[in-house]
Amino acid sequence: MVGTWWPYVADGYQVPTGVEDFPRPGPPPVFIGFGSMAAGQGERLSALVVEALRRAEVRGVVQAGWAGIAGEGDDVLSVGELPHARLLPRMAAVVHHAGTAVAALRAGVPSVPVPVTADQPFWADRLARLGAATAPLRFADLTADRLAEAIRQAVVEQRLRERAQKVARAVAMEDGAGQVAEAVAALGR
Repeated sequence: MVGTWWPYVADGYQVPTGVEDFPRPGPPPVFIGFGSMAAGQGERLSALVVEALRRAEVRGVVQAGWAGIAGEGDDVLSVGELPHARLLPRMAAVVHHAGTAVAALRAGVPSVPVPVTADQPFWADRLARLGAATAPLRFADLTADRLAEAIRQAVVEQRLRERAQKVARAVAMEDGAGQVAEAVAALGR
């Protein structure tokens, strides 16, 4: 194990103006994205996540992903592919399929893990055990009510944010790519 690797984001990269301005004024929004999961469930998930955001009484940034999730209204911003390193630190919480686990930790933001398959239940459980996430919500059991309650918990419970920020400081100390480069160089000696 060498630690995390981060996607490259150019130093001068700026998020699009609409995304830059959306978190202002008021409290930060909640990010919701399921990445490559749930293809073909865009209509169902779009309605579910928008309803959950409204029930939780928070604004949201909804990332389309492979499902094509979208939302409409002054309290929801739909986005496509954006670097998590530039977006997630602006959020109050991150709802994800656990593939975004380390990006949320790196941002120091509480998570609402919604595992779908493979290793995602492991990472969702790990986030909760670290104290940086709510209890995982199984994707198969996801409802607007359950998601709204978890979002409220992630936004309101200060201990989740404190733990996420503590883990973020530890993650920032890792240099996974540098350790791999050293290991590869050692092989050539």
